[in-house]
Amino acid sequence: MVFNGLQKLTLLDFPGKVACTLFTAGCDFRCPFCHNASLVYRDDKLEAFTEDDILSFLKKRQGILEGVAVTGGEPMLNSGLPDFMAKIKALGYAVKLDTNGSYPDRLKYVIEKGLADKIAVDIKNSKEKYGITVGIPDYDIKPIEESVNILLNSDIDYELRTTVTENFHDTDDFIKIGEWIKGAKAYSLQNFVDSGELIDGSIKGVSPETMHSYLTVVQKYIPNAQLRGVE
Repeated sequence: MVFNGLQKLTLLDFPGKVACTLFTAGCDFRCPFCHNASLVYRDDKLEAFTEDDILSFLKKRQGILEGVAVTGGEPMLNSGLPDFMAKIKALGYAVKLDTNGSYPDRLKYVIEKGLADKIAVDIKNSKEKYGITVGIPDYDIKPIEESVNILLNSDIDYELRTTVTENFHDTDDFIKIGEWIKGAKAYSLQNFVDSGELIDGSIKGVSPETMHSYLTVVQKYIPNAQLRGVE
């Protein structure tokens, strides 16, 4: 498989690890607030790294880096990803996978084979508003529900998270999300930030006060829920 981005050092993408981040191109969603539009649309100008390129880099960084975060786009679009994750693990690295949850069978396989040490899944919105939030109004949410159930009933380290926007979210949505993922081990809210590379330039974040009010709502269902990047 081919990767279309490599961040050689990150202290944020894999919490608790000195890591690098691999980016895959392509996504089955069209979230208007996505901050990696060039990856979603597979921009021809993107850098391209082969598996050999990445493995060579990782071999040189053994003893320096501790982990590899795999993100996108949507990494699970690539059927060869689990095999490549196994190669990363064989080099002694911890692996974190970011996914939108639309491939529950592949997610289950990754967990069962021990190919990831941490998994982060985006909860885009309440079930009723999922389709419009991911840019596919008639989207069937069943795969997302299945992925969430897999994580809630697994022993793997995971995090569920929602990017909050003024355009798509309100208090009622977070009540419904809280009811949906009640009992989750980890859930975080992060305010939308304009990266300058958006699918829809009209998207806005919310005030810190609004973020704290949403946190209060979800903490009734997930007591250890937290804000990310908000004072």
